[in-house]
Amino acid sequence: MARAATTSDAFNAVAEPRRRAILNYLAMQERPVGEIVDSLGLEQPSVSKHLRVLLEVGLVNVRRDGRRMLYRTNAEAIRPLHEWTETFERYWRHQLSRIKERAEGKNNPSSDSGPNFIPRRKHDYDGNKN
Repeated sequence: MARAATTSDAFNAVAEPRRRAILNYLAMQERPVGEIVDSLGLEQPSVSKHLRVLLEVGLVNVRRDGRRMLYRTNAEAIRPLHEWTETFERYWRHQLSRIKERAEGKNNPSSDSGPNFIPRRKHDYDGNKN
C-alpha cells in the first residue's frame, strides 16, 4: 500500500518529529520563523518547508506583521489528533493500573493466598509418590 502524502492530513503531517517539535514550540504563543529556527536549531529552509506542510493541513495559522510572518497553532485542527490519542491514553492508564495492582499483590503475598493457604517447602514433596 502506498503511503499518503504528508500534506494529505494532520496525522501524516505530525508523523515527522520536527513538525511535532515546531507545533510544541508554537503551542503557547505565535512566533516568527527566525525565532523557531534559533530555538529549535534547524535550518531556515527546513523550518519554512515544515511550516508550509503544517499550514496546508491546517495545523498552524499565519499572519503578516510588517515584513514578518507569525505562526501559531490552530487548536481546532489539533482537536481530532487529541481525541484520537485519548483512546490510547485511557488504554495505557488502565494497563498501568493493572501492572500496579499485580506489583502490589506480589509485595503482599498473603493477600493473594487466601485464608487456607499453607506454604510448602521443597522437601515436603516426595517425588516417588503419586
